[in-house]
Amino acid sequence: MVPEHIGQLMAFGSATLHEAQGQKGALASTIKPLDPGMKLVGPAYPVFSPPGDNMTIHHAVYHAPPGSILVISTDNYIEAGAWGDILSLAAVTQGIAGLVTDGAVRDSDAIIAMGFPLFSQGLSIKGTSKVKLGTLGKPVICGGVAIDAGDFIVADRDGVVVIPAGNLETVMQAARLREAKEEALRAEIRAGKTTLELLGVPALPT
Repeated sequence: MVPEHIGQLMAFGSATLHEAQGQKGALASTIKPLDPGMKLVGPAYPVFSPPGDNMTIHHAVYHAPPGSILVISTDNYIEAGAWGDILSLAAVTQGIAGLVTDGAVRDSDAIIAMGFPLFSQGLSIKGTSKVKLGTLGKPVICGGVAIDAGDFIVADRDGVVVIPAGNLETVMQAARLREAKEEALRAEIRAGKTTLELLGVPALPT
């Protein structure tokens, strides 16, 4: 993935890319940024971490390629904070771009102050064990979506979307066309036309 493509993906936003690939790839809307201004774009490095344990997550920080996004499945377990400020600092030093997880995290203020982009399903002050082995770099289901290594993640305050690596160019082209269409709609609205006529909204029953 060349840097200019990452910039283009960030400019589109998650909602546009979701629509551009046929309303596919949206992770569960319960996965939110720690801070609304956080944005995240990059290739996924999938991890499965058994619920209540973060041993595999510690190893993932040192196995994931620099620039990648850790996508951590915990089977939606949010009763323990499997990630915190120490892991965030370790991830930053290793060049990890950010984190998306269906689990919970803690130390939110410190992570926000650090500027590490993090999207999670929950927050929990409870700790975890470090005894159970999960998987590194193998496909996972996170937020209800299958994610493989090298798929692309785009996340912002609207949500998180995954784009299969093989579909990237097609989705980006569709996103460009969608943005051009929406800009034309904006021009028509400014000129006085209604969304009812422009979008073919059915009339109210009489």
